Amino acid sequence: MRRFLLALVVAAPLGAQANRPADLIVTNARIYTVDDSKPVVAAMAIRDGTIAFTGSAREAMALRGPSTKVMDVSGRTIIPGTVDAHAHLLGLGQSLKTVALYGAKSYDEVIARVVARAKGVPAGQWIEGRGWDQNQWGDTRFPTHDALTRALPNNPVYLTRVDGHAGLANAAAMKAANVTAASKDPSGGKIERTASGEPTGVFIDNAKSLLERAIPPSTREQTRSDLRAAIAESHRWGLVGLHDAGESKTTIDILEDMARAGEFNFRLYMMIGDDSAALAHYFARGPQSALYDNRLWIRTIKLYADGALGSRGAALLEPYNDDAKNNGLLLSAPAHIQDVASRALKAGFQVATHAIGDRGNRIVLDAYDAALKQNPVADHRFRVEHAQVINHDDIPRFAQLGVIPSMQAVHQTSDMYWAGTRLGQGRLLGAYAWRSLLNTGIVVPNGSDFPVEAVNPLLSFHSAVSRQDAENWPAGGWLAEQKMTREEALKSMTIWPAYAGFQEATMGSLSPGKLADFVILDRDIMTVADRDILGTLVVATYIGGKPVYERTQVP
Repeated sequence: MRRFLLALVVAAPLGAQANRPADLIVTNARIYTVDDSKPVVAAMAIRDGTIAFTGSAREAMALRGPSTKVMDVSGRTIIPGTVDAHAHLLGLGQSLKTVALYGAKSYDEVIARVVARAKGVPAGQWIEGRGWDQNQWGDTRFPTHDALTRALPNNPVYLTRVDGHAGLANAAAMKAANVTAASKDPSGGKIERTASGEPTGVFIDNAKSLLERAIPPSTREQTRSDLRAAIAESHRWGLVGLHDAGESKTTIDILEDMARAGEFNFRLYMMIGDDSAALAHYFARGPQSALYDNRLWIRTIKLYADGALGSRGAALLEPYNDDAKNNGLLLSAPAHIQDVASRALKAGFQVATHAIGDRGNRIVLDAYDAALKQNPVADHRFRVEHAQVINHDDIPRFAQLGVIPSMQAVHQTSDMYWAGTRLGQGRLLGAYAWRSLLNTGIVVPNGSDFPVEAVNPLLSFHSAVSRQDAENWPAGGWLAEQKMTREEALKSMTIWPAYAGFQEATMGSLSPGKLADFVILDRDIMTVADRDILGTLVVATYIGGKPVYERTQVP
C-alpha cells in the first residue's frame, strides 16, 4: 500500500505537467511528423519550445488554456524543420555580398557581371566573386586571366569556382599575391600554366591559398554581419539548422559569442577546420553539445582527402576519362587522416572527411578502419562528406565500419551533364549512388554544400526522388535506379541529419518532447507530382515554437 501511495505522489506532478496548457496549438494541417508511431497527424501542441502533443485537433485542443494561441493553417503541409547536413554558413554570408557568377553561360558573361559590380569601386580595391563553372560554357576548358585582366586592369580580382576548389585571378591579383612563373605548386594543389610556364590565372585546391592569403581579411564585425545574413537567408528557405562543414577557431569563437548573447535562433552543428592549434584546443576542451539553449554543437573535426570532380581534383583510382595523365589531387596525406581520426576517437570527437573520388573515398575508409582498430569505439558515427564516386567494392564498407555517407543529392543533378565525360560509363555505377548505400542498411543525410549550390533544401529533395533537374530532365531520371522514396528524402533532411549529429533525441522529428522546429509549406511535397515540388513556397519557419521567418504574401 505504501508503495502504491508513493507512486501516486510521484505521478501526480508528471500528470499535471502533461495537462498544463500549451503555448501554441496548430490545427487544420497535414503534418508529416517523421515519427513512425504517428507519421501523419492533423494537429500539434507546443509548450516551452518543445512538442507537447501530436494527433487529432480535438485532442490537441484539450491543452488549450486562456493564453494559448491557436493557429489554423488552412490545410497546409507541415514538416519538421529541415537541416542541411553539409553547408558553409560563413561562405554563404560572404557570397551574398560578392559577385554572383552562378549560372553564367560563358566566360564573357562572367566578366560582364564582374565589370557591372566594379563600377564605382576604387582602383586597387579587391573584387571577389563566386560561382563560375566552365562546364556550363560552350568551351569547357579552364579560362585564362587575359580577358579578365583586360576588362579590369586596375583592381585585383579573384573569382572562386562554383565548387570552391578552384579560383581565377587576374594579373593585378597575381601581382598582389607575388605569384609568378617561378611559384611552385604546393602539395595538394596545382597552378594551371601556359606552355611557357606562366600562370594562366587558375589555381586548384591547395594552390588557392597562394592568392587568398593576399586578400584583406574581414573584420570581426564584418564576419558577424555575414553570419547573421546567412542565418536569415537560411530561415527563408525553411532551414532551422545546418552542419557547418569546416570553420576556423576564429569563426567558431565569433559564433559562440553570438549564441551566448542570444543573437541568433538557429541550430548550428559545427565542424572544426583542420588546424593543429585548433584541434589541440578543442580536444583539450572536449566535445560540446546543445550549448546556449540548443544553439551550438562543437564536436566534429573536418578533414579533406581530395578535391572536386568539376575541377578534376577528385582523387581517382584510374585516370580521368577526359584527362589520361590526371588521377586528381590528395589534399591530405592518408597518414594524417588516420592520425587525426585516432586522436578524435580518444577525445570523444566525430570526424567528417571530404572525399569525392573513388580513390579519396577508399583512402578515408582505410584510415577510419585503421583508427578504429587502434581505438575501438561503438557508435562513433564517423562521416564521409560527399561520398560522390565510390568503387563497387567499397560500398558495403560504410555499413561494416559504421560510417555515415553525408551526400548532397543536388550535386548529382548539377553534375550529370558532364560526369560521364570525366568518369566514363563504368564508374558512373558507383557515382551519386545513394540507393546502393541505403540498401546496405545505413542512412544518407542530405545537404546542399551551399554556397556551392543554392540554399533551398527542396532542390536536394527533388533531386533525390526524381534524379532530374529543375526542367525535369531527363525523362524518368538519370540513373533512376538510385532514386530515394519520398519518405526517405524527407528523413534525409530531418531525422537523418539529426542522427549524423548525435541529435536524434532532441530534434529531427515532430515527436513529443523534441524541439518544436517546423516548416509550413504551401503544398504537399509528399504527394504532388515530381515536376511541382520545386514550385513549393515556404510559408513560415518556426524554431522552438516561434516564427523566425514568415512570408508576407502567399498565393
